[in-house]
Amino acid sequence: MLDKLGGIALPDDAIRWLLTPTALKAELLQQIAQAKFAITIAALYLEDDEAGREILSALMLAKANNPELDVTVLVDFHRARRGLIGHKGDSGNYLMYSKFAQKAEHPIKILGVPVKSREFMGVLHLKGFIIDDTVIFSGASLNNIYLHQGDKYRFDRYHVISSPELARSMRQMVKDYIENDKAVTSLTQSKDCEQLPDKVDVRTLKTRLSAAKYEFKSTKTGNRITPVVGLGRKRNKLNKLIIDLVSQSKQSLFICTPYFNPPYILSRALSKHLKQGKRIDIVVGDKTSNDFYIPPEEAFSTIGALPYLYEQSLRKFAKRQQWAIDSGQLNIHLWKHGRNSYHLKGISADNCNHLITGSNLNPRAWALDLENGLLLQDETGCWKEQFNTEQHHILEHTERLYHYSQIETLHDYPTPVRKIMNRIRRLKADFLLRRIL
Repeated sequence: MLDKLGGIALPDDAIRWLLTPTALKAELLQQIAQAKFAITIAALYLEDDEAGREILSALMLAKANNPELDVTVLVDFHRARRGLIGHKGDSGNYLMYSKFAQKAEHPIKILGVPVKSREFMGVLHLKGFIIDDTVIFSGASLNNIYLHQGDKYRFDRYHVISSPELARSMRQMVKDYIENDKAVTSLTQSKDCEQLPDKVDVRTLKTRLSAAKYEFKSTKTGNRITPVVGLGRKRNKLNKLIIDLVSQSKQSLFICTPYFNPPYILSRALSKHLKQGKRIDIVVGDKTSNDFYIPPEEAFSTIGALPYLYEQSLRKFAKRQQWAIDSGQLNIHLWKHGRNSYHLKGISADNCNHLITGSNLNPRAWALDLENGLLLQDETGCWKEQFNTEQHHILEHTERLYHYSQIETLHDYPTPVRKIMNRIRRLKADFLLRRIL
């Protein structure tokens, strides 16, 4: 697939690497303020907090200063209409959107995308901040922790790509397959007279979204970038690209994922890669760097068991591949930096093919969520140094795993966690949970 996959020709100086969430926020605000004709933002959510309101205010101001500016924000419909986990009552982000719109002389479009009829069955995990001819690509959503507004941050990857054709292609896909769909609804409506999407239209949206694709002027030679979108198990081009990246790699893989729970087909491809004598570096968050982690001294809730489930998945994989860890072929790096959290995704193969994506490389991303990614094919090696610099930065707060026994077992976990995980095992719910986590 990689040999046949066309892309958009990209000059050597068309990419910039941002290494911190504060740099992402500054770049976003600057690009929004300078926008001339169009802003299209896709994120899981735009939060009702200080950073989220600052970004939304900047978008509103850009529209007020230039009423002809086309400003569209896409967020997950279900996520926007509920509060934070554990918060009760009507406190969704859509209430903020409505308040901002009522005050604006020239309101912007904020659209909710119900990828599935229920949030746990699939969400809008599409990424990309498209501002005029520039694409800022990151797995980050828009709130305090992703933009490092306070004491804590959530570490992600941040790339700025200057390409009129890439920006046009990504914006056009949003318009053709999402923005104009009958199941997609405005989140700025007044609550007294809001019109919600028809349930039948919502149920059939996944079929229409599974046909989504990026169209662009393509070349099959030279340094290029290829946008890819995917939804569902069948005919998912992004999933196929990920497997091909792994299977066609000749020397090494550098993989980032916050939640280690690979689908079987990817786990099998990684095992085959190791058996062929090739190298893999996997950077994964320590369980304490998971955004659902609850310290033992705080009140526990069921959602706090998730980091431990992921950790046990990692332990099983490391135990099976201990021989590769011993030989130095497999290097598992656990990321931990204080109370901050880890959210990096992506794969680099042989230092020349680089997939930047929002996909968590897990069964949920594989089958339920609407995902996308950008594949950079560096035939001349012009971006090798910058990607190596980014990888060294990623590894700065990591510790290499030398033996699977370094990872805790169920007996080491706090009592509330043990009770939940034992209950899961008794009910034999492991298989189902792995598919939706």
